[in-house]
Amino acid sequence: MIKTIIVEDDPMVAEFNRRYLEKIDGFELVGMFSTVEKAFPIIEKQPIDLILLDIYMPGENGWSLLSKIRTLGKGIDVILITAACDNQSIKKGLRYGVVDYLIKPFEFDRFQAALTSYKEGQSFLNEHEKISQSELDQILLHKDQRNEKVYHLPKGLTKNTLINVWRKLVEFQYCEFSTEEIAHEVGISRVSMRKYLNFLTDIHIVETDVVYGTIGRPIYMHRVANLDHKLIKKYIE
Repeated sequence: MIKTIIVEDDPMVAEFNRRYLEKIDGFELVGMFSTVEKAFPIIEKQPIDLILLDIYMPGENGWSLLSKIRTLGKGIDVILITAACDNQSIKKGLRYGVVDYLIKPFEFDRFQAALTSYKEGQSFLNEHEKISQSELDQILLHKDQRNEKVYHLPKGLTKNTLINVWRKLVEFQYCEFSTEEIAHEVGISRVSMRKYLNFLTDIHIVETDVVYGTIGRPIYMHRVANLDHKLIKKYIE
């Protein structure tokens, strides 16, 4: 679990951030703080992975907290969530190494994209000792090929998870598998996996059969129809 704290002086915004965070698997909310002064003792004493941080607050501001974290050499990532949309604030946040910058007001989809991208990036780093340049560009730096047509994934699908699904398909290429089986292997819910399998069926990588048992609901069994990398390359690079 990614141990997370929220540092936000506006109670309504803090509550929205809390509710949004609860909707995303893989994150544990350690605490909510309305000032930097209240948050910093917890940061010193407890292992924290991620801070959802506002900039302008009573007393010390978010820049002060960022500076303290960096000075202490704390391995803590920060996503800024702020109304500050001037170019100087954005540049300053990037210089401090924030992993994302959300400008208020924002929708849940943008919040979810930031947290999901962060989680998948951390998971990928933890699972691989060595990373190629192409993987670094695609998964961590999110670089697109500017000279090629950009292909967009359906809403709700992410590039990093699709890469993980593709890798499992390579392992499963000689056998049939159920939605539950591959969902368990990838580490996502059955409902989410069904969306990826539907997409892969649409682009002719996966074929699906419905198997009717004597009792219970029908089981959807899948098999790899085509492992031509060109079919999926345009969606993951």
